[in-house]
Amino acid sequence: MALDKTLKRYGMLYGSSAPMEQLYEKMTRVAITDATVLLVGESGTGKELIAQTIHRRSLRREENFIAVNCGAIPPHLIEATLFGHEKGSFTGAARQQIGYFEHATRGTLFLDEITEMPTDMQVKLLRVLESGAFMRVGGDTEVRIDVRLIAATNRELDNAVRAGSLRSDLMYRLAVFPIRVPPLRERNGDIELLAEHFLQEQNTAHGTHKSFSRRTTEILRSLPWPGNVRELRNVVLRAYILSGESIALDEFLPDNRVRRPAVTEGCLNFFVGTPLADAQREIIHATLQHFDGNKRMTADTLGISLKTLYNRLKEQ
Repeated sequence: MALDKTLKRYGMLYGSSAPMEQLYEKMTRVAITDATVLLVGESGTGKELIAQTIHRRSLRREENFIAVNCGAIPPHLIEATLFGHEKGSFTGAARQQIGYFEHATRGTLFLDEITEMPTDMQVKLLRVLESGAFMRVGGDTEVRIDVRLIAATNRELDNAVRAGSLRSDLMYRLAVFPIRVPPLRERNGDIELLAEHFLQEQNTAHGTHKSFSRRTTEILRSLPWPGNVRELRNVVLRAYILSGESIALDEFLPDNRVRRPAVTEGCLNFFVGTPLADAQREIIHATLQHFDGNKRMTADTLGISLKTLYNRLKEQ
């Protein structure tokens, strides 16, 4: 797979596309401040890597970076987990335990999947962000902290607020500096570069010289990659393990993944072996879209009657 440009590295991230360059610019500007950052992006886009990179480029880089997945902590334990607890504060609390906020003192605390945090706990988090202090569970002494907070969610903010999974007041407090993380499908040119990068990682680690087949590029570009970079990496790893020297990536895609033909400059590029019925369906839809839904022009261009076109559309 011949590539006409190299993959840029920024901290713990890789990408050379325009959306990634814009992301790097925002990260550079906010990293040197103490502003609270809210990362919004789909699962698999690398939100934790972004948080780590911001920390490593900040003035707090020598201190701890603590990552917490809010959805992985049982609701009845999340307060004690974040703020700590005193000995005897509840059954099983045999000794004092400090929480993640104290562990992150003078460093950065990353709260992933913030919308999974119970709303009553969101109220307490908001108070901590406003006051810079909290009390451990079962305690009566205020603990003051100096922590840089980065939060993340895979939900659209307005939808999360409407659904009641994110308090609006907390959202405004977290979104001092919001950053939208681009999904892989918007990163034009990065998909092929990342796939090649992941493959070469395996070649280097295992002393092999495997490569992608010639049609890999069109396969990579034709897919939506709903799992984003994480999915791409897993597919490449699976292909590397199960393939010989030449890797045909399409053999290792999820069974339910529909491989739609790529549209380039008005041309449809089909995979070899595409069923004729599927090819005809795609040609009809692409032509209909090209003529802005004009069925008469579509039928004339395809050399079929208008009735035949209507019948084909009904069948689909």
